[in-house]
Amino acid sequence: MDPKLHGFIDRLNALNFKDMYNNDFFLTWEKTDDELEAVFTIADALRYMRVNNISVKIFESGLGISLFRDNSTRTRFSFASACNLLGLEVQDLEEGKSQIAHGETVRETANMVSFMADVIGIRDDMYIGKGNAYMREVSKSIREGHKDGVLEQTPTLVNLQCDIDHPTQCMADMLHIIHQFGGAENLKGKKIAMTWAYSPSYGKPLSVPQGVIGLMTRFGMDVVLAHPEGYEIMPDVEEVAKKHAQATGGTFTKTNSMAEAFKDADIVYPKSWASFAAMEKRTNLYAAGDTDGINALEKELLAQNAQHKDWCCTEELIKTTKDGKALYLHCLPADINDISCKNGEVEASVFDRYRTPLYKEASFKPYIIAAMIFLAKCKDPQAILKALAERGTQRWMK
Repeated sequence: MDPKLHGFIDRLNALNFKDMYNNDFFLTWEKTDDELEAVFTIADALRYMRVNNISVKIFESGLGISLFRDNSTRTRFSFASACNLLGLEVQDLEEGKSQIAHGETVRETANMVSFMADVIGIRDDMYIGKGNAYMREVSKSIREGHKDGVLEQTPTLVNLQCDIDHPTQCMADMLHIIHQFGGAENLKGKKIAMTWAYSPSYGKPLSVPQGVIGLMTRFGMDVVLAHPEGYEIMPDVEEVAKKHAQATGGTFTKTNSMAEAFKDADIVYPKSWASFAAMEKRTNLYAAGDTDGINALEKELLAQNAQHKDWCCTEELIKTTKDGKALYLHCLPADINDISCKNGEVEASVFDRYRTPLYKEASFKPYIIAAMIFLAKCKDPQAILKALAERGTQRWMK
């Protein structure tokens, strides 16, 4: 066998991830260290095999269902790519074209779309207390359907971004970091600044900054959360980050200074978000159908944002990072000064200089999603990787 593939299998043999089989992926902090490492290892293995023209189709047929309740480019196509890589067709569930619009229950919808589905990917990130809860209700419904003999199998549910976490994004970010720094073992003590940045738009989800501090603190890194006063995230997630930092020997600190966060940072992640309090208020206003209240809140938050236009990733700030060369991360699309907006999250010259690594960062997401599916569907992933290698089916005829 290819020594590289053999190495991936050896790494998997040293890990305990048996509970991922036939299970869902909701939040990174619900997974063990071994389970996260298994996802990273499978993602690297699948990418290596595809690059070397080895088909990794483990399905001859089957369906991946995607439900996006918010706009998406990277995650939508990453999910479709992941499903296709493993041999699944993809069908978008468009709620406006379904019976959901006529009052169909979550339990009924979940079962009706799942007769031949192997995975369901959901993005539901706009309303506090709603997205992750909805995903769990879908999962519960399809598991009941399987138990009752309605469904022949239990589709795996993958969180493609909720109100709490964005696991596929943050794990793609993490795998990018691991590759950039030559291994997870080299990350201990590295400083990462997860900072708020100005945006002329309102109501961006909390799940990226929350996902970043919830995951990066597990690697012994010095994680700094920076934002102006009034842009706080969920307290529960901050507690998760504190717990992880204590367990790994890293640190988790907060500051209201972007300059302080950037100073000597190895990695910077400037990204806009709305505050937890504002998102809670927004959720309640939508639930009440209070259009006037929603419009008033939007004006209030845009005015609040406008007071912090100096929270921008500038060339001057980058110079204060470690050797003036910190790794710049963003989930994309970024608000770029004088390109996508007059004032935004990052100066155009900074973004342009990091454009290639940013695109490489995004390229890990299809493989992360594919790995999550692979581990949920394969009882013995090592044996399946070996069988795929021995089968040696070319992905395409050159």
